[in-house]
Amino acid sequence: MSLKKLSIGFIGAGGNTRKMHIPGFHKIEGVELSVVANRTEASARKVAKQDGIKRVAKDWREIVEDPTVDAVCIGTWPYLHAEATIAALEHGKHVLCEARMACNLEEARRMYAAAKAHPELVSQIVPAPFSLDFDATISQMVRNGDLGELLEVRLVHTGGQCASPDAPMTWRQDRSLSGLNVLTMGIMHETVERWVDDEPEWLIADGAVFQAQRCYPESKEPVAVEVPDSLSIFGRFGRHGARMIYHFSGVESGKPRMEFRLNGSKGALRFDATEMQLLYAAAGESEEKKITLSRQQSRGWQVEADFVASIREEKPVTLTGFDQGLCYMTFTQMVADSLALDSKRVYWKDYVSS
Repeated sequence: MSLKKLSIGFIGAGGNTRKMHIPGFHKIEGVELSVVANRTEASARKVAKQDGIKRVAKDWREIVEDPTVDAVCIGTWPYLHAEATIAALEHGKHVLCEARMACNLEEARRMYAAAKAHPELVSQIVPAPFSLDFDATISQMVRNGDLGELLEVRLVHTGGQCASPDAPMTWRQDRSLSGLNVLTMGIMHETVERWVDDEPEWLIADGAVFQAQRCYPESKEPVAVEVPDSLSIFGRFGRHGARMIYHFSGVESGKPRMEFRLNGSKGALRFDATEMQLLYAAAGESEEKKITLSRQQSRGWQVEADFVASIREEKPVTLTGFDQGLCYMTFTQMVADSLALDSKRVYWKDYVSS
C-alpha cells in the first residue's frame, strides 16, 4: 500500500539537523524533503545540494506560508523557536522543534497554547538523546521500588569549553540567541523528568560568569557573556521529597564528566552518559553491577520516525510533547529567577496556574 506523500520543510539547517534529522527523514518511505531556509540563502543552497533537499526558500516565512508543505522541522537556535512554531501551527503545519523548547517560560506558554489550539496537528520537541536506550529500564526500576524510597537525585555535567579566557564566544553563551538556557541544564533535567515523573517543589540556584566578554570567531568586537559558565542547583522534588543536587560547568579542564545518580533506601543507580553504562548497587554495597539491556530495550534514536508516525497514525507524542517541554521550561525559568534574586529560594507552585 503506497503512502501519501508527506512534504517536510526545514527552518534552519545546523549541525544536528544535518547529522540527525535530514538523514532520518530520508529513510522514511513517502517523505519528501521539499524546501530549506537557513541564515543565508547561500548556506541554504549548500545544504540543499549536499543533503538532497529539492529547493531553497529565501526566508523561513515562505516555508510556513507554503500550502504544499505539510510539516516543518525547526532547527534554529532557541531565539526563533516560539515565533516559527506558532506561525507554522497557525498555517496548518505539523511541527518538530529542536530543543530547547524556547528562550523562556513565557514563550513556551505561547507555544503550548498554540499547540492546544490546533489539536489536529502534531507538535513535538526533539528529546534529550543520550539516555533513550536506558529510559524504560530506569523508569521501571523507580516505579517498581527497586531503589526503595528515592532520597537523592544527583547529576553532574562538566567540560572545559569555557576554561580558557581566549575561548571564542558561542551562541550558547549569547542570551539573545539561547535565552535562559544554561549549558546542558535543561536537557539533563528533561531526562530526570522521564525517570522520576516529578518536578522540584522548590530550588535554589547559584552560578557565575568567569569571562565577562568574548569575541565570536569572525569578529573582533567583544560581546557580553550573560549565560553562566558554572551553575549549581539545589532543591527538593515535590512528590518524592528527594533532594535535587545538580552541577554544570564549562570550566573543568581534563576529561569531561556526564553522570546521573538516583540514590534510594534500597539501592542506587548510576548512569554514566559518557561511557553509556547503567550500574546498580544495593544499599550498603560498594560493588556496582552493570545492567545489560536487551535488543528490545535498546530503543535508540527514532525521532523522525516517531514524528511521521504521529502524523500518519495519530500516535501520541511521548518524546517530547509540548506539555513536557513546558515543564522543563518552568524549571529553567525558576533557575533564572533564583539567579536573578541572589540565589533566593523559588517555588514551583508560583509558576503553575491553579
